[in-house]
Amino acid sequence: MMTIQLISGEFPSTDAVGLISEMIQVKIKYHEQKIDSIMNEEDIKNRERKIKSLHQTLADVKKLAEGIPGKVSMESQVTIG
Repeated sequence: MMTIQLISGEFPSTDAVGLISEMIQVKIKYHEQKIDSIMNEEDIKNRERKIKSLHQTLADVKKLAEGIPGKVSMESQVTIG
């Protein structure tokens, strides 16, 4: 098993939203590219739902971060195994 630390620290809210926004945009782009190569309608619908959910998550994060005074604490890691 391997763990990759992606984000760890405290950031001004605008930087925190920027980091999360970039990460979410990468995931959205990934799913959009997969839609272009998928022929199965059910898989396309699943990916479209994921994209919609990611957009909602980003909106929720922006709203949350705006309400936090000062710096935002963030931790993010990926575990492979």
